[in-house]
Amino acid sequence: MLVLAGALLLALGIASGAFLALAPFGLVAPASGVALWLLFPLFTGAGYILLALPARPPALVVLSKIAGGVLLALAILAALGLFAAASDALPAKGPTLALWYVLGLGLLLGVAGLSAHRSPGHAPRP
Repeated sequence: MLVLAGALLLALGIASGAFLALAPFGLVAPASGVALWLLFPLFTGAGYILLALPARPPALVVLSKIAGGVLLALAILAALGLFAAASDALPAKGPTLALWYVLGLGLLLGVAGLSAHRSPGHAPRP
């Protein structure tokens, strides 16, 4: 049950971030209020924790890499959106603050997920 709930919450968290990244261009209905702004990090974090709790170390590494990769891809999508809006290649139909939010959180969480669980052989040498 933890795995199912965790997967659902993680998917909803990532979907919240994707909606925030697509809304300034009118590709999805604009998000009203702050619900998606709160749900993106909360659902993503809660979903990851619920998935990680019952996981054994090898599965935890895979989970962290997949979640980190998806979040980094979401951050790159936001960066592309910011570039497209700034260059008028794809004019934004609304404010781009949500893109900055998704970029920052996606980079932070994505890099954390991808760099977690490194083996001692990957440690930097002095």
